[in-house]
Order: sequence, then structure tokens, then C-alpha cells
Amino acid sequence: MVSFGKGLRKALLITSVSFAISLALCFSGLMTDFEYGAYDLYSRHLNPPKASGDVVIVRVDQQSIDALSDQFITWPWPRQIYAPIFEYLSQADAVFFDILTTEPSSYGVEDDTVLANAVQGAGNVYLPVFLSRAARNPGRGEREFLARISLPRNAPRPRLSYSSAILPISELRSACRGAGNVMIQPDSDGVYRKVPLDFGLGEDIIPNFIIGYLAKQRLLTMNEAGFSAAGKRIALSDDRLLLRFYASERPFPVFSAADLLQSSLDLREGRKPAIDRSLFKGKKVFIGLTAAGLYDLKPTAVSSLSTGVLVHATAMDNLLHGTWMVPLSRFFTLLFMLVVCGIASWFILSHPSLVANLAFVGGVAALVAGILAVLFRNGIYPRIIPPFMALGASALLAAAYSYAIEGKERRFVRRAFSQYMDETIVQHLLKNPELIRPGGRRQRVTVFFLDIAGFTPIAENLPAEDTAEILYTVLNAFTEVIIRNHGVIDKYIGDCIMAFWGAPLKTGNDETDACHAALG
Repeated sequence: MVSFGKGLRKALLITSVSFAISLALCFSGLMTDFEYGAYDLYSRHLNPPKASGDVVIVRVDQQSIDALSDQFITWPWPRQIYAPIFEYLSQADAVFFDILTTEPSSYGVEDDTVLANAVQGAGNVYLPVFLSRAARNPGRGEREFLARISLPRNAPRPRLSYSSAILPISELRSACRGAGNVMIQPDSDGVYRKVPLDFGLGEDIIPNFIIGYLAKQRLLTMNEAGFSAAGKRIALSDDRLLLRFYASERPFPVFSAADLLQSSLDLREGRKPAIDRSLFKGKKVFIGLTAAGLYDLKPTAVSSLSTGVLVHATAMDNLLHGTWMVPLSRFFTLLFMLVVCGIASWFILSHPSLVANLAFVGGVAALVAGILAVLFRNGIYPRIIPPFMALGASALLAAAYSYAIEGKERRFVRRAFSQYMDETIVQHLLKNPELIRPGGRRQRVTVFFLDIAGFTPIAENLPAEDTAEILYTVLNAFTEVIIRNHGVIDKYIGDCIMAFWGAPLKTGNDETDACHAALG
């Protein structure tokens, strides 16, 4: 009990110190980039490969730009180019046009009018708003539009606030179904993993690009406590939705804007289109820029080269099906770290073997990685780096303490006793050093005496050197027999050896082992 209590106190001390060190490292911000890297690694290998299929992307890609360029339509396109596309997508639930239209068309007023008529005719188009921190006084029409797209007053009050909004031109404001902010900041390393759901603008609460649609369709509900979608409360990370990006290169059905434009023209002229418009019925369609030179490239958790429209599409699919990442509470992280610290400290202090300790640390690291992977695969995001930091800190601290303090004691015990007793008993003493104490203890043991018959007359007739050699040879052989049979050498008395069995370790075979030693 003394040994256990003393060992427990040491383990608790090492656990407390290593827990404090790992906490300081993990929550000081020094490990943030490592945490981001671990999140991205898990996302690439554990997230589902594809989305549900309810979300479709129409991309303005290099193929589209080249195809229209061959017809002498150069970039930037006239806005009326998009009109047939909107008409073709009129059966979709919603079309999110992720291209800013904040300035009048350089092709003239008629160009904007054609686009506005197509947007109004489709009746399902949502346009982007760009929030800014620059001060600007909106006109009356702009204030009315902001009031129209704003979330109700019972929406959660956003922490992100802006000073002004850059809006679509007036013709499109009156024609569109709704609008939302597309200005999203990445994480500190420049990668997009999270999106805010709403933004403050004076007294108004401006929705994210997709939130206005979801709120209108009652696919998302809200109150002052937060948002809910797909039948469950949305748990935010740093007041933002933690996206679950899909791992494949093309998680959503993708169509080229040029191909869609051609299909629209084919249908209008009585030819069978290459892309059937019924494919878009009931879908949520995002139109965005994906060509490399159009400056809408955004790295995400699963790809260093992605697009802004993919971020919005992922957020939409996550909210439709409740597949966003749910951040695990900080309490779980702290508890997990504490358990890891405790287990590692106790084991390393209890086992002096370097090989055993390395194997143990490797096994615990694999177990921790597995637990975190299972949670992550099921859409639960635990912080990944802190448990490994806890394991590393506790293992290093316990190993250093064991080597510097207890290692010195072990080395002394091994040197002092290994030549007098079996290795099993030495190991027992190493694990129970309190057995070595002044004054000894009363205990029932089996005692063994052995001496050389007729040694005195032999010694009288031999030189001292020969006598010493005989003693060395004989006593050494006897000692090996005793130790091999698990005995403990108590003392050498001239030509006599005194040994015993049953202390400090009782085996149940002590008398038998003593007899075997005598026979040996």
C-alpha cells in the first residue's frame, strides 16, 4: 500500500504538470496551424466522397470562355449571355448566381434589361451582396432592398458586423428572388473551412448567400439562441458553420456554362439538347466562376485549389441534410487530455523498460488517432492536436523524471543486488523499493547453509593464493546454483554461504527451490 500510494502521488504530480503544459501549448494559439493541418488531413481521408445530388454547379470555366471566344464573344461576357441559362434553369428550386453585378453593364442598359427580365421570368434567382467595412450611405432603394432580404428580428445577433453593402444594380434588385452576403473570411492560414450564417449591418441582419432561401423555404429556423436545420440545432465553431467538405475532386454534378447555353439554344430551335433541363428540376443550382484567371479560387480543407462557388454549394448541402461538422465541446477535449496524461504518466513511471514505454506510447497514439477518426467520420469534430500534445508532454516528463530520479535508484538497486539474487527478485525490488529499508522485517523464510567439508586442514597445507583460488572457484559455482534456483545470498562466512528463500518475494515453491539448490 505504501508503494502504491507513493507511486500514485508521483503519477498524479506528473499528470498535473504535463496537463498544464499541454494546455498552455494547445490553447495559446501556437498549435493552431498544426490543428488546421490535422483537420485537413482527416477531411481528405475520412469525409464522404460525394454530396447528396441535390446541389448542382454550373461553372464558367475556361472551356466556356474559349467556346464563346471562338464565336467572337470575349470576356467579360455581355450579361444577356446568362439570360438563356436562367430560362433553362427555371424548373430548379433556386439558382444562386455567384457573380457580382454591382456595376451597370459595359455593354449598355439594354444588356442589363435583358438579364433582369430573365431573372424575373425564372423567379428563382438569388444574387450576391458584398458587405464592406467602408462607411457609405445607402440610397432609399438600397435600404428597402436590404430590409427585404434581412432576416427577422428573432434571428441570432451576429458577431460579425459591417458598415455598408455593395448591392446588385437596381434592375436586378427588383427582379431577383433574394440575396445574401458572399464576403467570407478564411481561417488565419488562408483556408476556407467555416462560413458565418448571418452578418450585422446597422439594425439589419443580412443572411449568408444561401440562408435567405433556406429561411424562406422553412428548411432553416432560427431564434435568438441559434439556428436549426435538418431537424437539429446547428452547433457553431467560432460563431461559424464548420463545413464538411466532400473528399472527391468533383463532389457535385457539374455542367459547363457553354454546354448549358448550347442546350438552351438547341431546345429553343427544336433540337434535342445535350443536357436535359429536367435534370435541374427541384435542384439547388450554383453558377460561379471557376476559370483560373477569374480570381475566385479559394483553398479548402480538401483541396489547395478550389473555388468560391464550391464553398457555398458545400454549405447548402450540409444544411439541407444536417451533415455539417459538429464541434465537440471543450470539456470533452480537456477530459480526454487529462485521461491520456494520467495513463501515460502511470505506465511510464511503473515500467522502466524503454522498449515497453515506446511500444506503449505508440499504442496509445494509435488508439487516440483511431478514436478521433471514428468521431470525425461520423461528423463530430474533436480537437485533434491536444490529445497528442498531452501524450507527448506526459511521456517526456514521466520519462525524464523516471531516468533522473527513479532511474538512479534502480541502477543502485540493480548494482547492489544483482550479484546476490535472481533477476526476478531484483525486478521485484525495483518495483517495490520500500522493501529495502533499515532494520528489516520479520518474515518466515527458508534458510540454507553450505560450507566446504574439511576446509580448515586443507587451508593449513596450501599457500594463501591457492586457498583463495579454491574459495573463489567453489563459492562462485555454489552462488550460481543458488541464484539459478531463485535464492538470495545473505552472506559469505569464510568457506560458508548463507542463503534464503521467501524474501523479499514469496513464490510458493521456496522450500522446493532450496532443496533443488542443495541437490545442485
